Amino acid sequence: MSEVEGSAAHKADEPTTLLREVRVGDTVITLLGTAHISRSSAEQVASELDSKAYQAVAVELCPSRFDALTHPERLAELDLMQVVRQGKASMVMANLAMAAYQQRLGEQLGIEPGAEMRVAVTQADAHGLPIVLIDREIGVTLKRTAHSLSWWRRGVLFSGLVASLVSREKVSEEDIEHLKEGDVLETTFAEFAHDREDLFAPLIAERDRFMGAKLREAANTHPGRPILAVVGAGHLKGIAKHLEDQDDPAQALRELEAIPARSRWPRLIPWAIVALVVTGFYIGFSRNPDLGWQLVRDWILINGGLSALGALLAAAHPLTVVTAFVAAPITSLNPTVGAGMVTAAAELWLRKPRVGDFSRLRHDTTQLRGWWRNRVSRTLLVFLFSTLGSAIGTYVAGFLIYDRLNG
Repeated sequence: MSEVEGSAAHKADEPTTLLREVRVGDTVITLLGTAHISRSSAEQVASELDSKAYQAVAVELCPSRFDALTHPERLAELDLMQVVRQGKASMVMANLAMAAYQQRLGEQLGIEPGAEMRVAVTQADAHGLPIVLIDREIGVTLKRTAHSLSWWRRGVLFSGLVASLVSREKVSEEDIEHLKEGDVLETTFAEFAHDREDLFAPLIAERDRFMGAKLREAANTHPGRPILAVVGAGHLKGIAKHLEDQDDPAQALRELEAIPARSRWPRLIPWAIVALVVTGFYIGFSRNPDLGWQLVRDWILINGGLSALGALLAAAHPLTVVTAFVAAPITSLNPTVGAGMVTAAAELWLRKPRVGDFSRLRHDTTQLRGWWRNRVSRTLLVFLFSTLGSAIGTYVAGFLIYDRLNG
């Protein structure tokens, strides 16, 4: 193993790019540690590939990020209703928030974040070299991260992510320094990742091991063919360490891509609440019909009212707000259908997103008001806020029913 200082010219305020060579069997893998916001890193990527010393290029991208990089127009093909039905609305919102963060950073510094990855992909294509995607799918990383946290911690982290990334405040110097280490995902959670093992492992350590296993697999697939791996400088040491692992890379990848099984008992909670509410209605009517109807009115007004309030805060169409009020008390008694699914469907029917909404989506979500102005992101907000309103209403109304029955 050897390490040499990058030869490309760099500015005084930009970190030096590092090259580290690791031999895996008959294959020499050159790790090129880059800075995510460094012009010199992009220049060195181009310089290394122009040297014609490599026969394959590996990049720190997962399939979805690679697709977004090479085919940005596919965002216009997003099927919002399918996203909502499959329970991916929160994931899409998180991805949009992170993309907005990168866009805002680029506007502040005048540098395109991730330019070195774009150059690597473009140059590899120009030289006819195969491209190997070595990072773990971002959705898997976020799911494994969420699994390591309590439900309360997940909520705090998600809300903090969205709130901070749509903020118009300038990116802090500390965040910029983290980005110079080359990982925007790590920087997004920098406030938590280095202080908490439950975040550090899935966001950083596991990805180091995953990328090491991917590169060992590539070395087996392309024996004897020199590979240039363009990775964030912050991952350089960890990947180099895992390139020396002796386990089966395919087995390591299966382990690191596995989505941890969800515990059964949290899924039983909604059904238990439904059972308690229905039981409350039964007890109320058996005691006194007036009491029973009072409990039903409380359930409708609180559950429907808070869900409608959520839709209203998301600037939903007036008929969508009415839909939220009517649907939430019913859907809350059927955990298989959420209020957000109904309100999102209503909003899509009443205000179908235009082509321009999709094309402007990434730009609009860099501003807080843009989330409400764009019909695509606003539909996601309608889904989220009406769902939260209904969930809060379920608990509030449930406690009120309990109090009336014991009053």
